[in-house]
Amino acid sequence: RMSRRVQQLRDHDINPCVVETDASRKCMDDNNYNKNMCTAYFLKYKSCRKFWHDVMMQRRRNGVKPEMPSAEERKKMLESMG
Repeated sequence: RMSRRVQQLRDHDINPCVVETDASRKCMDDNNYNKNMCTAYFLKYKSCRKFWHDVMMQRRRNGVKPEMPSAEERKKMLESMG
């Protein structure tokens, strides 16, 4: 049984970077935990976290709830950006 924290991390509405997390983890597994082989995956994850953190902080400043857009809302935001 997954802990509540793990369930939240797996929830696409709560964690906008599930895909990047999984890709990084898979890369590490596939490359015998040689971090040098996975730098690109780590950078994508870091960019994802920074982008959505900035969105969340802006929404918090503007009083928008919820602070983290839902998975569907995020998809639309990204599509509108191209």
